Amino acid sequence: MSTLRVGLRCDAGPRRGVGHLVRCLALAEEFLARGAHVAVFGTVERLGWATAELAARGIPLHPGPESPADLVDAAHRHELDVLVLDSYELDPAGAGALRAAGVLTLAVIDGDSRGQDADLYLDQNFGAQTPALPGRLLAGSTYALLRDSVVTARPATPRPATAVSRPRVLAFFGGTDAVGAAPVLTRVLLATGHPMDLTVVVGRPEIEAELDEITPGRGQLVRPVPPTGELPKLITEADLVVSAAGTSTWELCCLGAPAALVCVVDNQRESYARVVRHGLAVGLGELPELTGTGVAGRAARATAARTLHGLLSSPERRAALSARAWSTVDGQGRARVVDAVLDAARASAVAG
Repeated sequence: MSTLRVGLRCDAGPRRGVGHLVRCLALAEEFLARGAHVAVFGTVERLGWATAELAARGIPLHPGPESPADLVDAAHRHELDVLVLDSYELDPAGAGALRAAGVLTLAVIDGDSRGQDADLYLDQNFGAQTPALPGRLLAGSTYALLRDSVVTARPATPRPATAVSRPRVLAFFGGTDAVGAAPVLTRVLLATGHPMDLTVVVGRPEIEAELDEITPGRGQLVRPVPPTGELPKLITEADLVVSAAGTSTWELCCLGAPAALVCVVDNQRESYARVVRHGLAVGLGELPELTGTGVAGRAARATAARTLHGLLSSPERRAALSARAWSTVDGQGRARVVDAVLDAARASAVAG
């Protein structure tokens, strides 16, 4: 087979977040390692670090075709053999149009296929179910897409139970924190009253301005940092991580991070519930509850603060979380996905 030409269609920005781009970047790294030619098609808005990540790997960024006809046109112009679709916004008919045009199509989904007619589907969420789909479904966290920087930072063993008087806590909520979770969870963390060295990844200037107005208590330090390619290092150095229940959940598991998660958008709810139920992370609830006014909001925040205090004061609980998470995601998911794509491409070539 000649050099495989792969396109990845995804978008990233302050409103959309960066989850789609991050998992496509992980796939891109694996395809590149297999000798494929890779390009990304989409919009990357106001995310200098993200465009730098693509440039560092020599991955060109082309405008993102929207309609089925434009997707087919772009695939033909760039002579693509494979197009990965990772978007909630594209016309679902695009996958079928690409297949009809002879382009192998992988649709990355989160529970809902949106009626896409793809050759392959990937739902990397823990415990993902197998609905009736026209193509093959790669389901579950065994297929979690993780970047080189995460896989290489994976520790050889889970975290030991280590007592620390002032735990290092990392809080981050996606590349842009589109929903403004950081100030809310910073207040909840500080409300535990437990000493901590808290690093908060700040995706937008308005988030940092709100953090500046928060006063830490005794023995508490809050340090805002901009989005960084060094996130895996920050995760491995932290005694506890507080994050959104999005695509970064699988990074936390792979790195064996003791984590407390918040469900920040509706499409995280099912995966969040499964992860918490199986003890891979502790649940702090849903963001609308934590931002609520009146008695209900205060009760939700108080409950989350008690949960976090329990984690901060128990190295044994943190170590147990680390062990379960670490054993669930081994960092080889993207290789399994690319194996499946290459198998399908070979089968298609033989049939053709």
